[in-house]
Amino acid sequence: MTMRKSIVRPLILLAALVFMYAPILILALYSFTDATQIGAIRGFTMKNYVTLFTTEELRNMIIGTVLLALAAAFIATILGTLGAIGAFYSKKRSASAIATMNRIPVINADVVTGFSLCILLVVVFGVSKDTYIPLLIGHVVLCAPFVYLSVMPKLKQMDPSLYEAALDLGATPAAALFKIILPQIFSGVVSGFALAITLSLDDYFIATYTKPAMFDTISTYVVNATKGAQTDIKTALWALSTVIFVIVILIVVGMNVRAARAAANDRKGGR
Repeated sequence: MTMRKSIVRPLILLAALVFMYAPILILALYSFTDATQIGAIRGFTMKNYVTLFTTEELRNMIIGTVLLALAAAFIATILGTLGAIGAFYSKKRSASAIATMNRIPVINADVVTGFSLCILLVVVFGVSKDTYIPLLIGHVVLCAPFVYLSVMPKLKQMDPSLYEAALDLGATPAAALFKIILPQIFSGVVSGFALAITLSLDDYFIATYTKPAMFDTISTYVVNATKGAQTDIKTALWALSTVIFVIVILIVVGMNVRAARAAANDRKGGR
């Protein structure tokens, strides 16, 4: 019985990994071919990657999406971190209310968030959709709650008396925040920032309802491209998917290596 379990568990894990990653790897393989659709593999070529980085339309779309993600993640990280710190040092009832309100955007469907933000900003407040303001606000609303969730566990691991001790020793609240609290929770802030970038890059529904008519994120462009774009543009998007996948892998590996080194250094310091 034990031997059967030792065989079944790795097989289930392998099946799950194949189910998740096989489609991505197949797409990556086809991005290096002349194939115009998934099916028969033709000759190998870098044409799709050349098209991806030399076509002005694709290049501007990628740059715009990345800049949007960085801006939204930066603002969301500030708001999410301050919200987590405020909730952590609030009274129990207030902290519980803040945590509950933070869960609503997380659980709520993106299509509902995007549509409601469009009505609120464009219809009620009269913000023009020709600007990037509704889109940026929408992505901040999407990302900030996840930054909160990334920072809060680090705050709970921290000694809550450190802040009060710093104030008793003469530090100002701002100095205590930047010199005591932020260094303790910095890894959570970085994780929240990285998660916010990923969420912004991946979003489709909020961008659809709030973006200017002449602007496309990667997600909205890919969906629209499947409805009638040129063949070379469609296959270039295979290359784009591969590039994004490789970048994500490198970031995850880098973060894991950094965390492992930090843990090793902590163990050495504790001896």
